[in-house]
Amino acid sequence: MTQSELDQLCINTIRTLSIDGVQKANSGHPGLPMGCAAMVYVLWTRFLHHSPSNPHWHNRDRFVLSAGHGSMLLYSLLHLTGYDLPLDELKKFRQYGSKTPGHPEFGLTAGVETTTGPLGQGFSNGVGMAIAERYLAARYNRPNYDVVDYTIYGIVSDGDLMEGVASEAASLAGHLKLGNIVYLYDDNHISIDGNTEIAFTEDVAKRFEAYGWHVQIVNDGNDLDAIDKAIRTAQNVKDRPSLIKVRTHIGYGSPHKQDTAEAHGSPLGEDEVRLTKQFYGWDPDKHFFIPEEALKHFRTAIENGKKFEAEWQKLYTAYEKEHRDLAAELTSLRQGNYGEEWKKSLLVFPSDKGMATRQASGAVLNAIAPHLPALLGGSADLRPSNDTFLKNFGEFQPNQYDGRNFHFGVREHAMGSVLNGMALTDGIIPYGGTFLIFSDYMRPTIRLAALMHIRPIYVFTHDSIGLGEDGPTHQPIEHLAALRAIPNITLIRPADANETSVAWRVAIEHRTGPVVLALTRQKLPVLDRTKYASAENLTKGAYILAENSKQPEIILIGTGSEVQLAVGAYEALVKEGIAARVVSMPSWELFERQAEDYRRSIFPLSVKKRLAVEAAVPMGWSKYVGDEGDVLGITKFGASAPVDSVMKEYGFTVENVLAKAKKLIK
Repeated sequence: MTQSELDQLCINTIRTLSIDGVQKANSGHPGLPMGCAAMVYVLWTRFLHHSPSNPHWHNRDRFVLSAGHGSMLLYSLLHLTGYDLPLDELKKFRQYGSKTPGHPEFGLTAGVETTTGPLGQGFSNGVGMAIAERYLAARYNRPNYDVVDYTIYGIVSDGDLMEGVASEAASLAGHLKLGNIVYLYDDNHISIDGNTEIAFTEDVAKRFEAYGWHVQIVNDGNDLDAIDKAIRTAQNVKDRPSLIKVRTHIGYGSPHKQDTAEAHGSPLGEDEVRLTKQFYGWDPDKHFFIPEEALKHFRTAIENGKKFEAEWQKLYTAYEKEHRDLAAELTSLRQGNYGEEWKKSLLVFPSDKGMATRQASGAVLNAIAPHLPALLGGSADLRPSNDTFLKNFGEFQPNQYDGRNFHFGVREHAMGSVLNGMALTDGIIPYGGTFLIFSDYMRPTIRLAALMHIRPIYVFTHDSIGLGEDGPTHQPIEHLAALRAIPNITLIRPADANETSVAWRVAIEHRTGPVVLALTRQKLPVLDRTKYASAENLTKGAYILAENSKQPEIILIGTGSEVQLAVGAYEALVKEGIAARVVSMPSWELFERQAEDYRRSIFPLSVKKRLAVEAAVPMGWSKYVGDEGDVLGITKFGASAPVDSVMKEYGFTVENVLAKAKKLIK
């Protein structure tokens, strides 16, 4: 068999496995794998540095299937090249409990680098991965020791490039001159609704050139030599990300469905599968058939991967001897072992003056940053407002990749997805800041972070109507409830500067999901912890801040800036001889992780009178206040006025909290 014949056999093996998986499931997208098989074959067998026997090898190239609907393409490649994905799993495509879900899921399937599905997200995750690689390389590489040196490859589709998040990320990548990105654009001209001409007629190549990308065009997606040449050229472009626009044919080989929307999102059908296999020279009666010659060729990836690893390990061993401290730091970082010094640097704030929790957050960030080289981030053009700047740690800019301060620009969509890509890099602790109201722009990426169980940290400031004059367009009302509704998210709304300090410790120590810090613009009192319970209790999610009796008549519950109101009302109740308790409840999620005995001790069943105070929609609070309790919240949009005025108009005063508490007691 000639090399050309072997190449074609391998390509058709990818195609037929994908077709069979979709057909057996009677669900899926066969067209993309059929059209893209040739270019991914070239990439995976000639260029991709990976190790199927060790999918988490640190210096592997990353492959991102941004067009996640074509997941059978990736599953076929993973099985063929020797990853831990048995053929039986391909036969269980889209079935409950399988490792081959409809769209690739990080952490479920070996070799899947990120969860893709919502279009544009994988594209943008890859930009985050590239940023993390550039940072690690700049910090740890030394002459003759490129111990961090890998490329982010990807398959992106028309749909990816239509989504705004990809445009934002592409613009950022071009500005940063991320030469470690090579994306193959599956230019097949077809979307679910039909030919892309109905909605997408721009010149993509010119757009990406305007972004600062290196762009090449391959006119035939089955021309292996042209694809090979384009990838080699892209690899040598070090000062720009690369886009290779490859003209492909969706559903290639299908006599009746090639180049039609029918090949996009539904099985070909048994008759069409037979005709398509005959076109490939395949036995139409064989299903999930892998020719021995093809499998042998694909499986060379296992030994090649071990060689890549061994060569890198040899280099790293020499690096450890010559650059001991750097190597120790890099190893610890990748293991998520950040030491103890950063914890010792957490600030304790005096109670003699007020401080906005965003200001406290910025102070804490700068106190711990010298001891946490893994910590890097920025904001969406709101650095002074979010207090996210790390002093003395430089700006991450083109050819200044050792800087730890990012300028994401006014790109919240991309910031969220880029943070996810950074968080998918071992050891990196990325954070990003914007106003809480603009978490709406980031919601899909926050949800994906929660789904992937990765830990970006979101610094969301201006967390209520307390931001004042900017008015209802900037005042979050429903956002705390909306974020709490996402599974596997940890939202923390600290009551003062010291709770904020502890919140940062919790955020960094948490490893299995995103953390949201909801912080104030306005100054808050720093509670006197000699009088009230320690802020360390924040780790429990809710705690008794103050009480004058173990058998209170009423429990006042507050989060964030409203805790001070609960404290004020409590002090007034105490003066009147009324038994009361104040509970600071910065995090529902942390509270729900506590033992039942602890939770019952905070909210005893015997105490029915409970008042929750939070400047947001009351949704969800009924769980904690019960049938005989009440919530002081907000059920309408905010208003433009100075903070004291708008808070008073909306009932967030000590006097109103006290009045409601007394009404409940009576």
